Amino acid sequence: MKFKTDDGGWSPYLAGALLGLLAIASVYATTHLLGKTSYLGASTTFVRAAGLLEKMVSAEHVESNEYFTKEKVRVDWQFMLVIGIFFGALISSITDKSFKIENVPPTWEERFGPSIGMRAAGAFLGGIVAMVGARMADGCPSGHGLSGMMQLSVSAFAALAMFFGAGVIVANIIYTRRLP
Repeated sequence: MKFKTDDGGWSPYLAGALLGLLAIASVYATTHLLGKTSYLGASTTFVRAAGLLEKMVSAEHVESNEYFTKEKVRVDWQFMLVIGIFFGALISSITDKSFKIENVPPTWEERFGPSIGMRAAGAFLGGIVAMVGARMADGCPSGHGLSGMMQLSVSAFAALAMFFGAGVIVANIIYTRRLP
């Protein structure tokens, strides 16, 4: 098995296998160390981060908020996992020499132009839509997909098929070239 792709990036097979091992390790660790089984996911961490920021401004509002009471505003292992995802991706991109800072990705620029403001607005609005959807679904696609499929959940397979299907449709709508 090759550990690198032809362009020097990580093999998706290796990365997938490592992610699977991480998922198993997280279930084992949370079950045996914390006494409560917890699965991989990220969207709740962003809610907790918002709660931590709001706590600095209005602690009493966070304490009385029913949602924050349920989700427990704190830095936990999932919070640290999300921070680790950022640093892991950074280290990976530096080591395979693919790291670069770009204001507007080439694919976006080709389709929508070089406007940094338009790209920032698109990313911000897309993030809002994704986070509202993740909270409505009581979890993010990675949580439903990775953790649910790990448990062979039929609903996880259906949800993942919908995520990918919708992604393909939206990508085709946004990025397919139109003839003049």
